[in-house]
Amino acid sequence: MRKVGIIMGSDSDLPVIKKATDQLKSLGIPFEVHVYSAHRTPEEARAFAINARKNGFGALIAAAGMAAHLAGAVAANTTLPVIGIPCQGPCLEGLDALLSTVQMPTGIPVATVAVNGGANAALLAAQILAVEDADLAAKLDAKRKADAEAVLAKDAGIAERL
Repeated sequence: MRKVGIIMGSDSDLPVIKKATDQLKSLGIPFEVHVYSAHRTPEEARAFAINARKNGFGALIAAAGMAAHLAGAVAANTTLPVIGIPCQGPCLEGLDALLSTVQMPTGIPVATVAVNGGANAALLAAQILAVEDADLAAKLDAKRKADAEAVLAKDAGIAERL
């Protein structure tokens, strides 16, 4: 199975990344996590992206707040799928990061999840890998079914709470 590479611009993004790693662990998907900044360590971020395919990665997740150029910088250096997680920073409640992540130029796509959407980033990476992995696809189907059953169980008990 291919790995998922996760890059965060700062270790302050770790709570968001933890949501992603928890999902990947639950699905048995191998991953690596690194702190590389598009601005402070651009060469390291670039080298990671350039070498990602040959190093066994099948999808990349890039999380950053504020200027949030990390996902775009990574995508500019690989043709692997890149999923951006805009992280809420100290100002603008993450809107700045969201806009920086979704507005990519033609030819450099970045799939973008919600602000602080670490779990969905991991699930999207899993769905990408599952295109070629029937076992992983079955795990995702089972997760969807379990999630639906949990909602229906809550529905069944809601009248008692009112």
